[in-house]
Amino acid sequence: MRIIGAHVTNYRSVIDSEAFEVEEGKTILVGVNEAGKTAILKALQSINPPKDAPLLDFLADYPRSKLNDIQRGHRSPAEIQIAEATFSLDAADRAAVANEVTLPEDATITWHRYLDNTLKYSLRGFPSVPALATIKQDLLRLRAHLVIQGAVLVPSAAETPSTARAQGALESFLSEIDELHNQNDRDPVGGKGAAMLQKILTAAVPLVDEDNDKEMSRLAKLDAISKIDAHNVKAKGTLLERLPLLVYYSTYFTVRPRIDLESLAARQERGDIDNEYDFGNLCLLKLLGFTSKELSTLATGAPIRPTSYESDASVRAEHDKAVIAHQRNLDNRQYQLNAASVTLTQDLRRVWGDDALTLRIFADGQYLKVMVVDDLGVEVELDQRSEGFRWLVSFFVVFRSQAEGALEGAVLLVDEPGLSLHALKQQEFRKTISLLGEDNQIIYSTHSPFMVGSDELDLVRIVEMKSRLQGTKVHTRLQVDDPRSIFPLQAALGYELAQSMFSQKRNLVCEGVTDMFYLNATNESAKSDGGASFRNSLAVIPAGTASKVAYFCTIYAGQNLQVAALLDSDNAGDQAAQQDALVALLPKKAVLRIKDFLAVGYSGAEIEDLFRETIGSLAKGLGWDSVATITAQPQRPIVEILVQEHGKGVSKWKLAKAFTAWLGSHGFKSLPTEEQIAWGRLVSAVNKVL
Repeated sequence: MRIIGAHVTNYRSVIDSEAFEVEEGKTILVGVNEAGKTAILKALQSINPPKDAPLLDFLADYPRSKLNDIQRGHRSPAEIQIAEATFSLDAADRAAVANEVTLPEDATITWHRYLDNTLKYSLRGFPSVPALATIKQDLLRLRAHLVIQGAVLVPSAAETPSTARAQGALESFLSEIDELHNQNDRDPVGGKGAAMLQKILTAAVPLVDEDNDKEMSRLAKLDAISKIDAHNVKAKGTLLERLPLLVYYSTYFTVRPRIDLESLAARQERGDIDNEYDFGNLCLLKLLGFTSKELSTLATGAPIRPTSYESDASVRAEHDKAVIAHQRNLDNRQYQLNAASVTLTQDLRRVWGDDALTLRIFADGQYLKVMVVDDLGVEVELDQRSEGFRWLVSFFVVFRSQAEGALEGAVLLVDEPGLSLHALKQQEFRKTISLLGEDNQIIYSTHSPFMVGSDELDLVRIVEMKSRLQGTKVHTRLQVDDPRSIFPLQAALGYELAQSMFSQKRNLVCEGVTDMFYLNATNESAKSDGGASFRNSLAVIPAGTASKVAYFCTIYAGQNLQVAALLDSDNAGDQAAQQDALVALLPKKAVLRIKDFLAVGYSGAEIEDLFRETIGSLAKGLGWDSVATITAQPQRPIVEILVQEHGKGVSKWKLAKAFTAWLGSHGFKSLPTEEQIAWGRLVSAVNKVL
């Protein structure tokens, strides 16, 4: 079960985030300070938080500007939705409810968390519960049949006490049918209505003529309808048990290198716990399977030998038994500390890249210590290692303890991960998050460009708050009100560009970022499927606009690197292709135009026109259905058609994102033959030039 969409409302800085998509592996929230990224993550955690997570509290969590609505009784916490998350169901989920319902692959369940901490749900793809209107004709016909049967079973000429009772039962039963029939047509046959129908059917079975196939079929039909809602409810209960935990982690949750067990136990007994300071330590104890009091008691030493030990056999036996139990508890403590040390060491080695690194957790009197063993075998306290290393240790401790036995499948919500890590370590940790995303969905917020890869821009959701009145919004598009929100993306692209700008001998300069997405995604997919692909470690470089292509080509040529330009066949591309600098710098064959690779070239063709049929279908899925026009006007640019028919809301970014996702799941060979041929022409021309 994985989240595919989410929506946050009425939580702290969030009035209405608007619905946003969640990626299957990891999703990245980017935005300026105070935009509301933390509020989004914490609200999502409320869908299914760990047991020790705090409950929603309207005083702390409802937007402060609207608090009077609750205090004056105008609104009830029970009617205020905080978060909703829509989950797709995998094969195991569908199999788990197969005895109740048969579900298609696209069935989903949406969980809704309310401010009073109640959890509700809605279903898509499940058997629909019909309205009463759909069964009322059957109820009337069943009633008529029973009246006829009743007249035969209870003839008025033979009045006896038993027949009178039967007649009275029949009349009572018929009145129940009338009661159900008179209810609102729109009421579903669920809950009370389903219970009434079941009661009616149970009473009707012995009265229906079993040789009457039509009435027996009607009974079977009504019986099946009466059970739909119950089956859905039972399936919901099964899915609730399978609902993954949502684990929130903040940089503030730090594991201390030395934990004073006696002091921590005393503060716990007094209820004097600092959630930020103690949370990491409590998570470590939870991971170890001990309370601070249990470890503190063990540290007091073995039971003291009584004065009557030698003279009283029963006292001696009792003491020896207590000593053995104490030693067993010490062994158990050591084994559990060792097991946790091994698990955390494996986690850290995978991220830190140091196979000699070892983490040790051991008890030293009233202190629980976290030590690190380096490649020389030297043990040092955790606080003597870097802040970034301590952050990683704390991260894995909290994640594993909060997820408990449900680590696999848990959704990890990470607030500003890796802030104290070096830039290169952040890049490594980004890869680790991708690995975790194979078993655990990850949603994390960041300001760092090193936590966003240039190949991950389609995973980014922009979080911004234009005003407190509007509250926090989450966008999948890059056209935001505050340009500062996308600075990490710009910096990430800038860094990748700077790193790759002169690292490859052969370079293809294209107009924009979306062009780069199409080229890189299609090239990788074609390479995997045995299709035509770029040779010689080609680098694809976006110039930003057509007018800047000449400048980029000049820089590359000045470094004695091979370079070619790929331009759209629109006006901007025409002007760029005719720039004196580009004409003088590159041979004619090195200035490539999109229209030259189409079966029939036409003016205005852009890179989207290489994949015209596929993008037309994807645009329809995005709500821009222009398939008929695209088919009827084959020599008109597809983006021009979409913009004309659907306005400026058409986003080339969304089209590129949808295409990249589609190609990743379907593969290059799923493209129409004509599009594969057009791509082959482009690849052949690029490989020939470079």
